Amino acid sequence: MKAAVVRSFAEPLVIEERPVPTPAGHQVLVRMETSGLCHTDIHAAQGDWPIRPNPPFVPGHEGIGIIEAAGDQVGHLAVGDRVAIPWLGEACGHCDHCVSGWETLCPEQLNSGYSVDGSHTEYALAHGTYVVRVPDGIDPLDAAPLTCAGVTTYKAVKLSGARPGTLALVSGIGGLGHLALQYARIFGAETVAVDVTDEKLALARELGADHVIDARVQDVAEEMRRLGGAHVAVSLAVSNESFDAAYASLRRGGTLVLVALPAEGKLELPVFDMVLNGTKVIGSIVGTREDLAEVFRLHGLGRTRVVRETRGLEEINSAIEEVLKGEVPGRLVFDMR
Repeated sequence: MKAAVVRSFAEPLVIEERPVPTPAGHQVLVRMETSGLCHTDIHAAQGDWPIRPNPPFVPGHEGIGIIEAAGDQVGHLAVGDRVAIPWLGEACGHCDHCVSGWETLCPEQLNSGYSVDGSHTEYALAHGTYVVRVPDGIDPLDAAPLTCAGVTTYKAVKLSGARPGTLALVSGIGGLGHLALQYARIFGAETVAVDVTDEKLALARELGADHVIDARVQDVAEEMRRLGGAHVAVSLAVSNESFDAAYASLRRGGTLVLVALPAEGKLELPVFDMVLNGTKVIGSIVGTREDLAEVFRLHGLGRTRVVRETRGLEEINSAIEEVLKGEVPGRLVFDMR
């Protein structure tokens, strides 16, 4: 089988021939159909974050495929099931986070494409308990971005408190942001989209944003004050400047949800301002298995649209360059069918 492998943080990925693995115990063997390219894959391949993966490894955590075999401890899945391989590859299942519905905070978790091999390959092993069934009727090319970009932004919007009567700012309309904008609308909020490229601003309008701000020529905080200030702001753009602008856009009592993870990400918070205005800043990581199931149900009902383009797995290095140059309006998905 072919697999995209990170051999070194300083070198491009290598397409290698590897033997098809055999599942054991709780594992399932998944024949990959599609796998989305997340910015986290790029951070992993470049060793950007304080906790680094250990090369060689296969990145990827937006994987969709068909189960071809299962270990003897897998009883709830069957050969032929279509499943998603998400970021949360495995958790302990018994800590207070796991048992209280916050499995994504488990300190013992293993992450697909980071601490265990992921989905940028023709066949992948995954923990049978932590894959999620993909409902019939959902295109595998759509399901891949929903498995991370979708569930991550869905969870962030959930946590933000967006609801009817609130003004929600979405900073960065890309692979994650175009979905966050749609979830904010589903939750009933009045929406504001912020970006710095004509194509993504046009996409925001097409997806129904109530207001659009071009951060190249408009002062985001000033424009938001004119609108009354954001009750919630979801920060998805990979820049410290966008964090500052999103925080400055909050109204009194507003909430900033941080999602993007730039390599040198920092946000300086004015304590006096926070205390007097009662603002909140929270971090939001990916959603749980149940969150992902909800994301799939919404998509199956036709409530969301995934903006994506396809590439071949052998194009992974050029695909990474496209993402880094900001040339991709939505998500790139490797099609391995």
